[in-house]
Amino acid sequence: MIDHQQLGQIVREAGRIAYDAWPGAGNTVESWEKEPGSPVCAADLAVDAFLKRELGRLLPSAGWLSEETVDAPERLERGLIWLVDPIDGTRDFLKGKSGWAVSVALISAGRPLIGMLEAPARSESWLGIAGQGAWLNGSALSASRRPGFAGARVPADSLAKVDRVLTLVDKPNSIALRIAMVADDRADLVATLRWGYEWDIAAAALIAREAGAAVTDAFGAPLNYNKRDPRAFGLLVSAPAIHGDAVAHLAERATVLAPRTI
Repeated sequence: MIDHQQLGQIVREAGRIAYDAWPGAGNTVESWEKEPGSPVCAADLAVDAFLKRELGRLLPSAGWLSEETVDAPERLERGLIWLVDPIDGTRDFLKGKSGWAVSVALISAGRPLIGMLEAPARSESWLGIAGQGAWLNGSALSASRRPGFAGARVPADSLAKVDRVLTLVDKPNSIALRIAMVADDRADLVATLRWGYEWDIAAAALIAREAGAAVTDAFGAPLNYNKRDPRAFGLLVSAPAIHGDAVAHLAERATVLAPRTI
């Protein structure tokens, strides 16, 4: 159905467009806030426009849902849609840090078929194909197999007192790259307790799942995509053996926070 090589070329070119505007490579890019605390820049829009055009040509029957495009309800009538975050991790991008990526996923009937992350500042190209596996720069991925919850590696800036049984590791701003860290056994657990959007997680969640990680929402339920409201409360990606303990560890906070963040 999809020429994976051609899709990869498109996503890599999107990464190049972003990299050519990245302050970390000595460039200057215009930026502003969509709303307080939500930065966006000219590179976000340039990558979004490029991907909308090229992915539309690649698969004209697919719908479109992107962070930087006004949502069109007609996507709900499509069997296939592209889920895109042109630059996931815009804060790191604008600071000249490497923790950002272009995120592209193809969704069929609410499930991801293909997920790609392009992180040119890290020289990383990630790929997941449903039922076939996941790869980083062409090498097969095998997710964390940590057997116990205590000491699990978490990419975060700091830990609440209740979480100090865990171990901090380096945290990229991009949630997609944090998820990918579990897929590549650089982390054992990634968890959020807030409402997040499908485009932030779809590609990376497929990559992690195909690498062998457990992937659910904060309550341990499966993730679905192309919903009318394109959000899910919380995310939990982990080594399979610690997933149940992670759900239990987060349960009280998740129950308290979920209704307050709708």
